[in-house]
Amino acid sequence: MAFPHPNPAPRASRGKVQGTAVAPGLALGSVQIVLTGPLDVPTWSVKREDVPFEIGRLAAALNAAAERLEERQRAVAATAGAKDAEIFAVHRMILKDPHAMGEVEHAISEQRINAEAAVKLLIERYQERFSKLEGDNVRNLGSDVSDPWRYVLNVLLERDREQVLQADERVILAAAELTPAVVTFLERERLLAVIAETGGRFSHGAVLARSLGLPSVVGLPNLLARLEQGMQVAVDGDRGTVLLAPTEAQVTDFQERKRSLESRRESFRAEAGLPGTTLDGRSISVQVNVESVRDLDTFDLAHTDGIGLLRTEFLYLERNEFPSEEEQYRLYRRVLERMGGRPTTLRLLDIGGDKPLPYFQTPSEANPALGWRGIRITLRWRDLLRVQLRALLRSSTAGDLRILMPMISSLEEVREVRSLFAEIRSQLGEQGYPTADDVPVGAMIEVPSALLELERIVREVDFVSVGTNDLVQYLLAADRDNPWVSGLYDPHHPAVVRALAQVAEVAVRAGKSCSVCGEMASDPAVAVLLLGFGYDSVSVAPQFVPEIKYAVRHSRHADLVELAAQVLAQDTAQGVRAQLDRVRRSAHA
Repeated sequence: MAFPHPNPAPRASRGKVQGTAVAPGLALGSVQIVLTGPLDVPTWSVKREDVPFEIGRLAAALNAAAERLEERQRAVAATAGAKDAEIFAVHRMILKDPHAMGEVEHAISEQRINAEAAVKLLIERYQERFSKLEGDNVRNLGSDVSDPWRYVLNVLLERDREQVLQADERVILAAAELTPAVVTFLERERLLAVIAETGGRFSHGAVLARSLGLPSVVGLPNLLARLEQGMQVAVDGDRGTVLLAPTEAQVTDFQERKRSLESRRESFRAEAGLPGTTLDGRSISVQVNVESVRDLDTFDLAHTDGIGLLRTEFLYLERNEFPSEEEQYRLYRRVLERMGGRPTTLRLLDIGGDKPLPYFQTPSEANPALGWRGIRITLRWRDLLRVQLRALLRSSTAGDLRILMPMISSLEEVREVRSLFAEIRSQLGEQGYPTADDVPVGAMIEVPSALLELERIVREVDFVSVGTNDLVQYLLAADRDNPWVSGLYDPHHPAVVRALAQVAEVAVRAGKSCSVCGEMASDPAVAVLLLGFGYDSVSVAPQFVPEIKYAVRHSRHADLVELAAQVLAQDTAQGVRAQLDRVRRSAHA
């Protein structure tokens, strides 16, 4: 859960802050600071004229906290007895202490900080004072005296959240860390951009921001301490900068750049319906990654060559129990009909790791990324796989269905799924359900063992699709969401580009289609490199399709083959990036 907020902040400031570009685009608007961790407490600067309002918020929260304590007292008295419930009466008395209230009001008015921060300071002072006293019982008083004020703090945080959700203005979110909770804190229509003090360039939050087309910048030191709720900021997701309280001249210049950028991207969109074919006649299919059926309403289907990855787990995550075969069948059929004959790749259920189901308990794991997830779960719980395969095969008559197996790490897993697939197909025929004559089944290549076994795997599948988000993390042993090693997560590492080249080489030699559906492919320079490697398809977030097609149409395949050779000759990630930068510069020449 995310709560509206900021962090330590004595005074707001203005000026340019340099960070790391995460998702492209420009945005200008009012900032809304959000809290993303339940133990964090917001702190931000309060305008002098807003001090009475903050003190009013404090008073209202005190009353609400007292009411909650009274409710708790009645509930405990009814179940455990009046004596055990007396502590809550004591807590209500603590909240009536005028000296404590005076301390909090003084902090708000003199330091000009928000009510949450002032309450936090009071709690810390209580704990510090009592911790210096002799005896465990006396020291424990610090906790007893602090507890009622934690109720007040919770009320303040909840009401902040409600106010933000009820408002209807579009805002730029600021947070301590770029996480999926921050990126999805408000509806996409309400969000202009996201900025954060920390967060990996390839973290889940960053990937989600790019998928949503949300300009984002991270790595902004001491950002929250420099902000004021409602301050105007200008976010440059291309250069990785944020302007705090920009001047009138800066706003004018920024808006001109924004208009120019939007004009350029509009020119890409105008040609997005054209095929992705190079100047010398080599084509690549530019497809889209889809998180949910609702996504189909957010882009022009005519611009895409199909769905390269539809994550079917959304159907499971949006429910309180496993969806039935009939529910799945109707939804898959609707997707295929909507795509009008374009290839549509639906990935089998990929839960576990960072995608748990609330109604399906999986074991607690020290390292979920290397644990029980994806095909490992569904091959153990065969009923899950059976129901989904039945629904998929029944829907196959409605369009060009392709099925993708996630998290494949061995040839045995491929054979198990293919065997079950054949068994269910025969069973459906006996039951009178028609199925398409040809339903290709492919494997995701995202585990190093699958990479090493690829020549054997590719003989028993119809296509392969590289999930670069996981492949990079597994190849480099670097968790993209771990701040200690996220800097090591580098898609431009020579080992990564050589692995990508190897997949294309093996697939082409076997006469099988090969695609990249991971985050890397959304960079137009990388997309044309993949064409040079021999890939015949990429799948990206919808907003990247127009620019990728533009880059392909303005390239020569012969040049891209040469680019591939030059990239593979590099010894460092820096060298790989230099070659890709050369492609970008020529595209903008």
